[in-house]
Amino acid sequence: MKKIANKRLFDKIAGQVRGRLTLQKPMKPITWLGVGGEAECFYQPYDLQDLSNFLSILPESVDVLPVGVCSNLLVGDNGIPDVTIRLGGQFSRVDCDNDLIIAGAGLLDSRIADFAAMNGVDLSFLKTIPGTIGGAVKMNAGCYGTCIADVFESAEIVLRSGKIEVLDRAALNFSYRQSNLPKGAIVTKVTLKGLKSCPKLIENKMFKNQQKRVLSQPTKQKTGGSTFKNPSDGHSRDGKIYSAWQLIEKAKLRGFKVGGAQVSELHSNFLINTGSASAKDFESLGELIKKVVFKESGIKLEWEIKRVGTFNKIEKDFTKHYDWRSLFD
Repeated sequence: MKKIANKRLFDKIAGQVRGRLTLQKPMKPITWLGVGGEAECFYQPYDLQDLSNFLSILPESVDVLPVGVCSNLLVGDNGIPDVTIRLGGQFSRVDCDNDLIIAGAGLLDSRIADFAAMNGVDLSFLKTIPGTIGGAVKMNAGCYGTCIADVFESAEIVLRSGKIEVLDRAALNFSYRQSNLPKGAIVTKVTLKGLKSCPKLIENKMFKNQQKRVLSQPTKQKTGGSTFKNPSDGHSRDGKIYSAWQLIEKAKLRGFKVGGAQVSELHSNFLINTGSASAKDFESLGELIKKVVFKESGIKLEWEIKRVGTFNKIEKDFTKHYDWRSLFD
């Protein structure tokens, strides 16, 4: 892919926008997994019009990757080519109109839940979802029986061409952990509709959910959240439908390590960085999990964590140290 990080193009674009452009931005310090190379060009737009202008003058051949706080990203060790865009500042505002919450896409899900609760609107499920609301819309994030699709009203987006549009629920055609967001589009503002309730009751619900999360997930470790989507296919032996963590548990991979990456001892669908992991370690461990789970259950797990950028090639025999016989003890 053609590099855009040359001085001439950088200067040309920088002179026409108000946002901040950074070349070779280190991603490791800002990803929750604590791994990854550099973003070739990292852009932080000043406001909606600045973002629209930036995309309109950026050559069409250049790919664009929107990111939030990088809570569910696995960035390759060789970094991210082309342009990475992160929303903040003007995109972190929130307002309330009766039972509607209108939030900038760069705002944390937990902050939206808190604001909504203060205004008597129940969006409590967002409290324990890491990341920003823009990313939550793109992947139809959810927990405790509720997902974005259940409360979604509309989203303001900027297309890759720079055109600004507003999409409703039908346009996004939500499904499990995904939406029909146009390729290259960036969510800039979201309108959600929650049930009206007593602020105290909502706060109590959020507190209980937080307590559950602390007890069941490795919240104090470097992790990217749920690693694999929950499958809808039944197990090859008994036909039952199991969640991803149950399948990983059945494959006897709790605590299993590849380099500095490890399957969490607390929750088997979470991978953690023990301190020295590389993106290659996480990629290798994830692929090992997929292979072992398929051998044990006949189910092909799908990544929920978004893998972006360029990765080092994993070894073909990275599973050679796994004792396959243990699956059938």
